[in-house]
Amino acid sequence: MNGLLKFITCGSVDDGKSTLIGHMLYDAKLLFTDQEKALELDSRVGSRDGKMDYSLLLDGLLAEREQGITIDVAYRYFTTERRSFIVADTPGHEEYTRNMAVGASFAKLAVILVDASQGLLVQTRRHARICALMGIRHFLFAVNKMDLAGYRETEYKRIEKDLWKLGVDLELPHVEAIPVSATEGDNVTYKSKRMPWYRGKTLLEYLETVDVDDKEQEEGFVMPVQRVCRPNASFRGFQGQPACGTLSVGEEVTILPSGEKAEVQALLSADEQAERVGEGEPATVQLNREIDVSRGCVLTKGIGLLVSSLFTATLLWLDDTELAEGKNFLIRIGTKMLPATVMAIKYKIDINSGENIADSRLRKNEIAVCDLALSEKAVFDTFKRHRELGSFILIDRVTNMTSACGVIEHSLRRSDNVTWQKLDITREFRAKRLGQRPVTLWFTGLSGAGKSALANEIEKALTVQGKHTMLLDGDNVRLGLNRNLGFKEQDRIENIRRTAEVARLMNDAGLIVLTSFISPYRSDRRKAREIIGAGNFIEIYVSTPLEECERRDVKGLYKKARAGDLPNFTGISSPYEAPEHASVEIDTSRCTLEEAAEYVMEQIQKYL
Repeated sequence: MNGLLKFITCGSVDDGKSTLIGHMLYDAKLLFTDQEKALELDSRVGSRDGKMDYSLLLDGLLAEREQGITIDVAYRYFTTERRSFIVADTPGHEEYTRNMAVGASFAKLAVILVDASQGLLVQTRRHARICALMGIRHFLFAVNKMDLAGYRETEYKRIEKDLWKLGVDLELPHVEAIPVSATEGDNVTYKSKRMPWYRGKTLLEYLETVDVDDKEQEEGFVMPVQRVCRPNASFRGFQGQPACGTLSVGEEVTILPSGEKAEVQALLSADEQAERVGEGEPATVQLNREIDVSRGCVLTKGIGLLVSSLFTATLLWLDDTELAEGKNFLIRIGTKMLPATVMAIKYKIDINSGENIADSRLRKNEIAVCDLALSEKAVFDTFKRHRELGSFILIDRVTNMTSACGVIEHSLRRSDNVTWQKLDITREFRAKRLGQRPVTLWFTGLSGAGKSALANEIEKALTVQGKHTMLLDGDNVRLGLNRNLGFKEQDRIENIRRTAEVARLMNDAGLIVLTSFISPYRSDRRKAREIIGAGNFIEIYVSTPLEECERRDVKGLYKKARAGDLPNFTGISSPYEAPEHASVEIDTSRCTLEEAAEYVMEQIQKYL
């Protein structure tokens, strides 16, 4: 027995992935009697004119059987006399690349199918690149449908040459190729008599004997903390699953990101006392002194991990919407989840050639190298050194869908070279001296809604009350600080980010800041709230209807936008996402400016 092998089958559409695994299970007699009978009956209405349709063993969804395709990942568990296996049969369609990436994330080996009649396709290359991105080091290319190629060696050799070139281009360390026919069973479980020129192993024989254990073990002991266990006042343990290494009672561990050190007082594996815990075990660690440790912290021994807020990563974009520089997400690294921003898309990687392509946007299923900024310092490592702390996912903050997955290439040094300078004159001191609470009143709404006029009236009213203020108007800021920005999505994101940073600095000076910006995207306003501080960000939604805004149109902008002369104009050719829970909402079409100002002043008094 060579131990458990987790592998994935992938490749382009209709290359025969499900059929290959199904035929292997059938020939190796790894099915129960009722499964065989069900397969025979289902095949009568399958997609092969009544012939045995082995793909039905894995394609269980009704939509899969109707269309003869794989849609979701199908996991299959089986055991031979020589080994146990878990296979993830993944879809080949480009629109289901997300599902394929999920399957690749758990596998140690990739079986990539290639249609002998078509050769290497774009999706074949994409899947190979994704598998390499996910850290898979062992690749088996099954050149399928050799029956359609007349079992000719020349056809196989032609494709084999392209496969070796692909292996070199992607720097794949372990590559093998086997000619097979998934429907006829050639070289799947038994040697094919129709291909005497092939003298290698069959597919099943290769899977039973291949050694996928990494010779280079990950360094040190690393355990991301999943949970703090405190059942009573006398017990405090930190629970998690060690990603690598072993830990024994009495050894010293370092807690990151704080850098504090402590000795291991006791260990539990599941519910039992243990002298040592290792990789993959459920572990509870008790320390000999009280240290602030929470979910997302990492216990380490014998290894120096990275603690930073900036890094460069290679990511696979999975969302239907395009990725623009400056977009904000939630990132999960290990057990830590926190806000993160894609600061720059350095370049995309061409699926076919591997060339680096300059671009500021990323589309679904594309791979790119990007710079990411976290909201605070976190613990991570490069993917080459530690898989768990070197990989991450990006989560859309509105839909909670996984937008991207990626691996960390390296930390950015500027995150360590630049630190926040603590000043003797604090924000609290300045605020107390001015006798006010410094907050930001963030006015948002369509162009022509009355934001600037209303903000101006509110500032005058606050001044009469003796408050110290500063009004940041959208047009004024764009004429100076943000003069280099346009109106594309990434420029709008950066416009709001810079404004929020300025507003925070002015709040630190003790001032009450008023901002008047369309700020059409909820994600941008959410990011502004994080920068300024949730308790200091007062969102005022000027909800004047589009029809009224167009009627006012003092700048003639809506007319130009309707004529197509003004692209990316909010409300016409670009969306406006209304606040869901604004602190204050006012429709200036239903009252005079003075009445609107009076109403807003009443509403904001509790924040001042």
